[in-house]
Amino acid sequence: MANRLEEFKSYRLRMNDRIAKIDHLGIKRFFNLDTRAYENGALDAKTKELLGLVASTVLRCNDCIDYHIVQCVDAGWKDEEIYDALNVGLIVGGSIVVPHLRHAVESLDLARAEKNGGSVRQPD
Repeated sequence: MANRLEEFKSYRLRMNDRIAKIDHLGIKRFFNLDTRAYENGALDAKTKELLGLVASTVLRCNDCIDYHIVQCVDAGWKDEEIYDALNVGLIVGGSIVVPHLRHAVESLDLARAEKNGGSVRQPD
């Protein structure tokens, strides 16, 4: 049975493939800009993913949080570093961010479990 994060990744891939087939210049340009924004530049791609996670937390976009959690794990960020970044998002966004912080922590646990072979970390 797929978990929430696996379902998100499958849906995102399927719908991005569908959107890529739409012949609309503005949509294609936006997707290209989004991809290019996270490439190495004055800041490295790893740092940009962490920034994307903070922005997604403040904007309260759980799909974006999931995407950036996966990217941050793949980029090599440690949990403590991700928690520190999520704290910045919480401070900037305020208490309304708390439900999205919960979502982010669960997503991080799921991403780590996927990367480490399946077992989800249980809270202490």
